[in-house]
Amino acid sequence: MNQLPIIDISPLYSADQTAWQSIAMQIDHACREWGFFYIKGHPIAPSRIDAVLDHAQRFFALPAAEKLKIDITQTRHHRGYGAIATEQLDPSKPCDLKETFDMGLHLPTDHPEVIAEKPLRGPNRHPSMPGWESLMEQHYVDMQALAQTLLRAMTLALDIERDFFDTRFKEPVSVLRMIHYPPRHTASTEDQQGAGAHTDYGCITLLYQDAAGGLQVRNVQGEWINAPPIEGTFVVNLGDMMARWSNDRYLSTPHRVISPLGVDRYSMPFFAEPHPDTAIECLPGCQDERHPAKYPATTCAEFLLSRFADTYAYRREREAV
Repeated sequence: MNQLPIIDISPLYSADQTAWQSIAMQIDHACREWGFFYIKGHPIAPSRIDAVLDHAQRFFALPAAEKLKIDITQTRHHRGYGAIATEQLDPSKPCDLKETFDMGLHLPTDHPEVIAEKPLRGPNRHPSMPGWESLMEQHYVDMQALAQTLLRAMTLALDIERDFFDTRFKEPVSVLRMIHYPPRHTASTEDQQGAGAHTDYGCITLLYQDAAGGLQVRNVQGEWINAPPIEGTFVVNLGDMMARWSNDRYLSTPHRVISPLGVDRYSMPFFAEPHPDTAIECLPGCQDERHPAKYPATTCAEFLLSRFADTYAYRREREAV
């Protein structure tokens, strides 16, 4: 129980449809036992990862005043730059030792949902860097496609319609995030972590992490184990929304980042989350008389906003007004 499974998903991109069942069962086992696994054999090219990482490093190296031109706390739809200590994922620890950039599905100001001021809906706010916007917008599209391929495989194990997730991920609120973790010696206190222990909010997360390391996952015995970088892979984990959909059949597992010593760490998670109006309620095959639904029905937007209020001081202040 000290090694996360590694699943080769390349058969999901072949003409052999019988291979889907084997991959679905491997994913199902990992989701039940861990809530975490690695994937290899995906279509995201190493050159793309290198380009995105290079742009992220150059963005975070900009002067603070330049980054704060797209300050995330000055928007109502949670897009842009988050300064160090903007987040507090573990309320028992100091605010996190990291800075971030968040983007989502770009909806122009004349989109009906933006005009209606629906939460988490609006245009992206990109830095003024050559090539940044086109690269990131394309990477967002490609990561969303990869996430939906994994979700399509999960439908076989969950015994739901093959297009169940596809229909719910039209105009999603998925988030592509860039994160910079400064070296540990820059922490304000000894117990300030890169990212405090937490579970993710959404459906599934696909994470690229650089060679610095620092990600730790809590296994079912309650032990923290390392989830080291493996070249050519993404780390995949489930969020609370998937746990609610599956009635905790699938695990939303606590994890954290311990900032490495002496080096900067960069990671790029993609949080796959459905359309904000999507109903999040127990799937039919995940409940019966002995296992009734554990969670009340909610919507994607309601659930995410409640979690954001727990994590971001500026969101709590806004909700209180």
